[in-house]
Amino acid sequence: MIKNNKECFPSNINYLRILWCDNANMIRGKLVKITSDTDEIYTSISEAQQAVPVMYDRPIPEAGLTPVGEIYLKADLESFAPISYAPGQGQVMGDMFKNLEEWEYCPRGFLKRMISKLAREGLEIKASFENEFYLLKNKNNGLEPVDNTLFASTYSMDINYDVIEHIMDSLGRQDIIVEQYYPESGPGQQEITIKYASALEAADNQIAFRETVKSIAQKHGLIASFLPKIDLDRAGSGCHLHISLWNQDQNIIFDHKSKLKLSKTVQMFIAGILNHLPALMAITTPIPNSYHRIQPQSWSGAFQCWGFDNREAAIRVVTEKDHSIKHFEFKTLDAASNPYLALGAIIAAGLNGIENGLKLENPLETDPANLKQENGTDRIIPLPSSLNETIACLEKDKVIRKAMGANLSKAYIAVKKAEEEFFKNLKFEEEVKILLERY
Repeated sequence: MIKNNKECFPSNINYLRILWCDNANMIRGKLVKITSDTDEIYTSISEAQQAVPVMYDRPIPEAGLTPVGEIYLKADLESFAPISYAPGQGQVMGDMFKNLEEWEYCPRGFLKRMISKLAREGLEIKASFENEFYLLKNKNNGLEPVDNTLFASTYSMDINYDVIEHIMDSLGRQDIIVEQYYPESGPGQQEITIKYASALEAADNQIAFRETVKSIAQKHGLIASFLPKIDLDRAGSGCHLHISLWNQDQNIIFDHKSKLKLSKTVQMFIAGILNHLPALMAITTPIPNSYHRIQPQSWSGAFQCWGFDNREAAIRVVTEKDHSIKHFEFKTLDAASNPYLALGAIIAAGLNGIENGLKLENPLETDPANLKQENGTDRIIPLPSSLNETIACLEKDKVIRKAMGANLSKAYIAVKKAEEEFFKNLKFEEEVKILLERY
């Protein structure tokens, strides 16, 4: 059913895609015609959509959701953007409602709740997801990278100029500001950095970014893949999350009087994230393929530690050229994660650190993979190496599960367990064949 005042949209926009992101991080949408009869736009979807895994379109029974029952996907008109690669269409993000109330299974609703909880502490998050992805082309009945260049190759910039320029132009038309672009380490691998935004807008931008990159690559006869690991011998693709903490429009990350140069609030926030990191990974690195990437000495954040400008630590505090600090980077994350769930869970973990006054340990100033245990102990802990391990950690983490809510956490864990069970006996090549174009 469609409700809307057509004058809210540009005259050339006749249809609207209402998007949502499910527990498998599949971006889905329904296209509705814009009319002028009433004030809202919404459509209906089955409750079972939040129980569907990445492998197929049928619900997992253990999620507690069935095809019986409808929810309403209400368009958030503030998130509207025209789609330059689909003339006549625009897109908005949808919020899930049931019986006129926000549905407890809604990932976007979960992030909104965490933003509100943070606001009650007088705090605000600003963030940006930093994506890496591969550009691939069909050749000889198979796929291969568009080039065979190295990190920051200007030759790669020239080879891929048309498609990258088209992507950046389309992002700009959606008010998503590109700050930096360069070819990454893998052949055909790219990285585009966008400007930070408020927490909800940052997650919305991540959805729009993935949609834009994949759609425009297709228009150039290419395939864009955000899959964490497409080849065991090539660099993995991460989606590092850059975070700053604000109070009354002031960035409160830096404190030059502090021994660690971080404000006390930020220290507790980071300590909370590190404390819950093994459980967070079930959400931030959420598919078996993710763990091919989370390896020591691969700049992926494989250790439960933090450091200044330490790209091997799970959390990298970034120092500016004047030695101040404006943000930190959460590295143990990839684009197979639902951005609403990932950012919401990270906020929940950070808030728990603040509420309990957790102490942040000293920063690690070396590669954790090179550290040897002394006297049988080592404070640098390798992170879990499989989805199965992180799901077990999430099941035990009462803080994160309570923040998500009993129903959302139950459905999410059920979907992840089904995915882990499905992929565990597949060969790597079979896994990639299924997932390459889904992420």
